[in-house]
Amino acid sequence: MGGLPRPFWALWTGSLVNRLGTMVVPFTGVYLTQARGLSLAAAGLVMAVFGAGSLLSQVTAGILTDRVGRRATLAGSMLATAATMLALGYSTTLPAILVSMFLLGLVVDAYRPASSALVADLVSPAERPRAYGLLFWAINLGYSVGMTAGGWLAEAGFVWLFWFDAATCVIFAVLVWRAVPETRPEVGHAEGGFGVVLRDRLMIAFTLVVLGDAVVYSQSFTMLPVAMTKLAGLTTGELGAALALNGVLIVIVQPLVSDWLGRRDPSRMFALGLAGIGVGFALTAFVTSVEWFAVSIVVWTAGEVVTAGIPAAIVAALAPEHLRGRYAGLFGFAWSAAAVLAPVLGSRLLALGQGPMWFTMGAIGVISAVAMLALGPAIRRRSAH
Repeated sequence: MGGLPRPFWALWTGSLVNRLGTMVVPFTGVYLTQARGLSLAAAGLVMAVFGAGSLLSQVTAGILTDRVGRRATLAGSMLATAATMLALGYSTTLPAILVSMFLLGLVVDAYRPASSALVADLVSPAERPRAYGLLFWAINLGYSVGMTAGGWLAEAGFVWLFWFDAATCVIFAVLVWRAVPETRPEVGHAEGGFGVVLRDRLMIAFTLVVLGDAVVYSQSFTMLPVAMTKLAGLTTGELGAALALNGVLIVIVQPLVSDWLGRRDPSRMFALGLAGIGVGFALTAFVTSVEWFAVSIVVWTAGEVVTAGIPAAIVAALAPEHLRGRYAGLFGFAWSAAAVLAPVLGSRLLALGQGPMWFTMGAIGVISAVAMLALGPAIRRRSAH
C-alpha cells in the first residue's frame, strides 16, 4: 500500500466513507413499496426514471470534470447527492418521488469520472492499476458494511437511511475539498468536446468490451438471485450466504494481488479476468446446490478481482490529459447502459431456461476477452506515447 501520494489516500478514505453510507439505492424498492405504499408497477416506473438519470450522469459529469475541474465536480456532486437524498426521503407524492429519483440517478455516481481523472492525474502510469484496485477494494469494503448497517437502520425507520447516506456524502465532499488539490490542466481543457472521444475508435472499441463485461456482471444483482431461488431451488438464506462469499473474497484477496497484477500487461490481465467472469457465470447453468453455486461464485469473483483496477487504468492511458473526465464518463456510461440492458436481456433469456441464459452470458464474457486481446497491441502502442 506504500508509494502512493497523500491526496490519493484522502480520495480513498472519502470513497470508503461514502460507500459505508450507500444504503438508499439498494433499499429503494423496499422503501417505495413499504414506507410509501407504491404498487409494484409504480415502483418499477420510479426505478426506470432513476435509470434514465444515471444514463445522463456519467457523460455530463465527465464534461464537468474537464471544464469545471475534478475537485469541484466531485465535491459538488456529493453535496447534490446529499440534498437529493433528503428530498427523496421526505417526498410523499408520486410526482415528487419521480423528480427526486431522476435527480438522484443523475448525481449519485457523478463523482466517478472526477475520481478516475484525479487518480490518473495524481498517480504515475505504472502505479495506476494498483491505485484503482485499492479504490475498488475500499468501495467493496464500505458497501458490504453499509448494506448490513442499512438493514438495521431500515428497521428503526427508513428516514435514517437517507440522513446517514447524506451525511457520508457531505463528509466525502469536505474531505476532498480540503485534502485533494485541483489537478485539471490549465491549458487545453476547452480543446475538443465529447466528439473527440466518440471519434477515438480504440476508445469506442474498448467501451464495447466494457459493456460486454458490465452486462454479464450486472446479472449478479439482477437475474442471478431470481434464477437461483425460482429455478435452482435455493432458499433466500442460502442465496445471501453464497453471494456474501463474493464480497468476502474481494476484501481478503484483492489487496494481496493488486500490486502483482499492476505489474502485468493490462490488456492481457483484463482479458484473463473477462474470461474468468464469463466461465464463472456459464457454470451457473449447472447449479443444483448451494455448494456448486459457491464454486461458480468463486470462479467469477476471481475474474472480478483480476479486472478490478485495470479498466480505469486503460482509460487513463488512452485519454489525453485534458479529456480524462470525458473518457472516464464514456467508460462509466457503459456501466449505466448495462444497468438498463442487463435485466431486459437477462429476463428474456431466463424465460428460455437456465442453459440459454448462462451459456449466453458465458459467451459474451469469452467474446469480450478475445476482443480485448485483439485490442491489446493498439492499447500498448497508445500507452507507450
